[in-house]
Amino acid sequence: MTPEELASTVDGLMDGLRADLVRLAEIPSIAFPGFPDGPVQEAHDLVAELLRDAGVPHVERLDLPDTAPVVYGEIPPPDPGAPTVLLYGHYDVQPPGDEKLWRSPPFEPTPMGGDGDGHGDGLRARGIADDKSNVIAHIGMLRAYGGRPPVGVKIVIEGQEEYGSAFDGYPPTDPDRFACDAMVIADLGNLRPGTPTLTTGLRGAAEVVVEVRTLDEPRHSGEFGGAAPDALLVLLKALATLHDVHGDVAVEGLRREAWAGTSYTEEEFRALAGVREGMPLIGSGGLGERLWSGPAITVIGLDAPGVEHAASAVVPYARAKLNLRFHPRQDPVEARDRLVDHLRSLRPFGVPLTVTPGDTGPGYEAETGGPAYRAALTALKEAWGKEAAYVATGGSIPLVNGLAQAAPGAEVLLFGAQDSMCNLHAPNERVLLSELRDTVVAMGAFVREYAAAAHGSDGGRA
Repeated sequence: MTPEELASTVDGLMDGLRADLVRLAEIPSIAFPGFPDGPVQEAHDLVAELLRDAGVPHVERLDLPDTAPVVYGEIPPPDPGAPTVLLYGHYDVQPPGDEKLWRSPPFEPTPMGGDGDGHGDGLRARGIADDKSNVIAHIGMLRAYGGRPPVGVKIVIEGQEEYGSAFDGYPPTDPDRFACDAMVIADLGNLRPGTPTLTTGLRGAAEVVVEVRTLDEPRHSGEFGGAAPDALLVLLKALATLHDVHGDVAVEGLRREAWAGTSYTEEEFRALAGVREGMPLIGSGGLGERLWSGPAITVIGLDAPGVEHAASAVVPYARAKLNLRFHPRQDPVEARDRLVDHLRSLRPFGVPLTVTPGDTGPGYEAETGGPAYRAALTALKEAWGKEAAYVATGGSIPLVNGLAQAAPGAEVLLFGAQDSMCNLHAPNERVLLSELRDTVVAMGAFVREYAAAAHGSDGGRA
């Protein structure tokens, strides 16, 4: 299929893909505790139905303990020399949060109309970008080839990615099922609309809890303040050592490198982060280094007396929960332990801290330069008409490491229909139909180019 034929075919499919995206996004498939199971099952069944209708001959359901069902499908390679590509996405979504902040009901997919971000037509709904647009992009590629792409295909659409599940560690226990030559992990997208983007790294994550107990109970601040050890002051003194005067992480042994790829402009980042006017950004160096190839420590929770009902008393107990993000190639336990050791070495005002290591998850850095990577670069340029940018992300996709362990020789490609301005996990999440269309074209061009490389041909390009 030539680039012109592929583009024309995808354009003809877009009305149907849009309709199916609306059907899928109408389902409140939230796999968090406390939400009903029915919509999750409904979304699973719809994805399986769409895959069968797209020509996938083998579609099955994988059930693991305490985990939403996984949709698994296979299309055998068209010939012995064709490579196999694994396509990944997820059908579950984040909870909508405060529905008063939405411009329209979160599970009523709504055209953006005049309240968009100036980038074109789109749809607004919870999960419509993350990750249902990418599920539909996979289906669009299969439809473009009539269910007979020039590569073998394995399809993995899970249903509990947002909350986490036993499936994260499952692939290495069943490597034959996930064996492939390349993977397209479609759970992210472009740096900005219209800029084709390959994500080459994912920062790792860890959590640590630090607490201080200094008194049996609160004591009058007038009678005892100034000598009695204040637990909150001790904790704040400890937390202040985690960053230097510029806002850079000051914990020794956490890996940091310059970022050589593309990044946001400062204006884009300020707008995306909602930084208030007049507020400086913290840290030094490029934004890519601060966000992707260097560490970040955030205080994500603090237990201390609230201001509204505060008593005039020395605080006997305080606790904080820290979230650490670290370089994609740093060992997760090593990174977490560097933070733990730093905190345990402190004695603010002579008071020891109780430090409890929490969960940790590895980052990921893709190997680039192989045939799948080269095919992806060609495909992204074909779809968007410009060279691809390279970025990383501070978020994590735990299953990526499990899939990479199951198929250690496979190239891992991360791209998709989202963009950094789509408000994923936030109110008024949206997807641009132009990004969805171009992602389907890119996926179709990728499998064509990758198959051609395996056969030593030009991929049918004119």
